[in-house]
Amino acid sequence: MRIIGGNFKGRKLIALSGDDIRPTSDRVREAVFNILEPWIRGARVLDLYAGTGALGLESLSRGAKDAVFIDAALSSCEIIKKNIALCKMAEETTLIHHDIISSFPQSLRTDPFDLIFMDPPYGKGYVETTLEKSDFIDLLAPKGIVIVEQSFKESLAEPINGLDIYRQKKYSKTRISFLRKPKL
Repeated sequence: MRIIGGNFKGRKLIALSGDDIRPTSDRVREAVFNILEPWIRGARVLDLYAGTGALGLESLSRGAKDAVFIDAALSSCEIIKKNIALCKMAEETTLIHHDIISSFPQSLRTDPFDLIFMDPPYGKGYVETTLEKSDFIDLLAPKGIVIVEQSFKESLAEPINGLDIYRQKKYSKTRISFLRKPKL
């Protein structure tokens, strides 16, 4: 696994191991970031279910202002910490060990995010559970975008908590959905 573009293009990241680990492929990440290119520079990024931190670090490599990484697994947080160090991005990052299924950390409520990535384990309903939280919408800036990665067998009901799906793409066994607040 590596950074696909930007200042750290080609930088190898430490990966998680295990039978149930499913990192976002380089091909899918490249496609997602090509779509997001106009919104990345200067963005505040939230990487939920962060895993290795690859999505948030890719954002920083391409010019995002800062990134917050959240994962419930201590092993993932250790890998994210090492990957942040590999990219020398400690000043631009915050790492939070927290289970967001139960609640969002209070520290997230200070400044909304321009991009929110969600890449939870497939088939467990975490996407809907997270998006349906009453305070989720408050985490998103007015013109912010939520990027959800799911199995191609899963789909989101629309609208969900005031968010509309404005674009979806299928890549092999992965479905990527782009959500935002409706335009007024």
